[in-house]
Amino acid sequence: MEKVRPFLMFQDGKAEEAMNYYTSIIEDSEITSIVRYEANEPGDEGTVKQATFTLKGQEFMCIDSNVKHQFSFTPSFSIFVTCDTEEEINNLFQKLIEDGQALMPIGDYGFSQRFGWLNDRFGVSWQLNLPN
Repeated sequence: MEKVRPFLMFQDGKAEEAMNYYTSIIEDSEITSIVRYEANEPGDEGTVKQATFTLKGQEFMCIDSNVKHQFSFTPSFSIFVTCDTEEEINNLFQKLIEDGQALMPIGDYGFSQRFGWLNDRFGVSWQLNLPN
């Protein structure tokens, strides 16, 4: 077995936009490879056939699906981020919630100092935690 990586499937050609956004708001993150659909391939020309990116060293794969599915992301699978400061968790929550939806607003739920859970504008679920 070579690797185990989270895999995100975007619809409507949003993979590159999502990768650019995530790597811009989380430091020490980068897009490491992008392969695009070319003319006469099954996907829309220029969209992401396969890509990899890292967020704080965690590698992800993603694609723009060329098949329309009756499903999208679900909050039952989320990206869990452990933050170092209250400023960091608040800042990240505010950036990710833009055009998204709060599942649990930032607060003290008893199991950590501060915690927030949201779906971002791409439908990806994030849990942000500031441990005690």
